[in-house]
Amino acid sequence: MMGHEIDLKNYGIRTDLILDTIEDKKVDVEKKVDNYGKVSVTKIDIDRKNGELLSKKEGKYVTIEFDDVTDTSNKNKVTEVFSEELREIMDSIGIKEEDSSLIIGLGNDKSTPDSLGPKAISNIVVTRYLFVLHEKVENGVRCVSSISPGVMANTGIETFDIISSLIDRIKPSFLIIIDALAASSIDRINKSIQITDTGIHPGSGVGNMRKEISKDTIGIPVIAIGVPTVVESSIIVYDTINYLFKHISYIKDNQGKNKLSLGRSNYLNKIKDRELSKEEKSRLSGLIGELSDSDRQSLIYEVLSSLNYNFIVTPKEIDFLIERLSEVISEGINNTLHQSEV
Repeated sequence: MMGHEIDLKNYGIRTDLILDTIEDKKVDVEKKVDNYGKVSVTKIDIDRKNGELLSKKEGKYVTIEFDDVTDTSNKNKVTEVFSEELREIMDSIGIKEEDSSLIIGLGNDKSTPDSLGPKAISNIVVTRYLFVLHEKVENGVRCVSSISPGVMANTGIETFDIISSLIDRIKPSFLIIIDALAASSIDRINKSIQITDTGIHPGSGVGNMRKEISKDTIGIPVIAIGVPTVVESSIIVYDTINYLFKHISYIKDNQGKNKLSLGRSNYLNKIKDRELSKEEKSRLSGLIGELSDSDRQSLIYEVLSSLNYNFIVTPKEIDFLIERLSEVISEGINNTLHQSEV
C-alpha cells in the first residue's frame, strides 16, 4: 500500500466543467437541481471562497444534463430547456431586450470534436446588417452579429485580440461565446451543456490556455456556452476500473438471479451506486484496488502521460452528435435572443 498521497497538482486532470471539478476536488457547494423529464438542470453560484478552492471564477454556473439528442423528441426538449436557462441567466446579469449581442463560435472547423462553435454559428440568425442599413425591423428582433474567429494556429492572431478589436468597432452590449469543452468523466461527454456568466479561457481543457475572455478583461458581460466533447484516455481507464468494481458488486449480490435480469436495459442505473469494500477491491486488483480514488486517478494519469499515451479521445459517432448539439445551441440562442421571427 502507498505510504503517501500523490499530489494532484503535479498531474492536472483537465476539465472545463464545474460539476466535474466539484466532484474531483470533493468541495461541498450548494446546488439547486430541477428535473424536466429526461433532462436535469443543476444551478450553482460560486462565491469567492469556493472559487479559490475550485480554481474557478465567481459567478453562476448552469449545467443541463441529458441522455440523448439524436432522438428528435429529446432534442426538442433539451433545446427548450437550454433556451429557458439561457434567458434566465441573461436576466440575472441585467441583459435588456434592446441590448445588442455578438455571438462568437470558438474552435477549429477542421477538427470535428472542436467544431461545435463554428457549426453553431452557421445557424445563428444575424440581424445587425438590418440595423446598419436602417431597414424596418419588427419589435422583438434583437441586433445580433456573429463570427467564428478560427484558431491561433491557423490565423496567427490571439482569439482575445480578434474579439476585443471587434468589440471596439461594433460595440455590442454583451457576448455569447460557444466552445467545445473537455470533461473529467465519460458520463458527461456529449450529454451536458454548461452555461456560465464567468467568461472563458479558450483551449483550457486541452492544456492550450489562451487569454481569458470575460467581463473583467473586455468590459461587457460574457456568457459562455460549452459542451464537453473530449476526454483524456487516462479518465477512460480510471472510469472503467470504477465501473468494473460496481459491476462486480452488482453481480456478487445478484448472482442467483436469471441472467436476463442483468441485461443492458438501464444497467447504469442499477450499478451507479454500487461499491465494493476496500478489502474486496484489494483482492480483485491488488495494490491498485487499495489506492484511494485520487491516488488511482493520478497514477493512471502519470503512467499514460509519461508514455505520451494520454490521448484526447472522442466518441466514434462525434460527427452526428456535433451536428445535433450545434443545432440545439443555435436554435436555443435564436429563440432566446429574438422574440419575433426575422
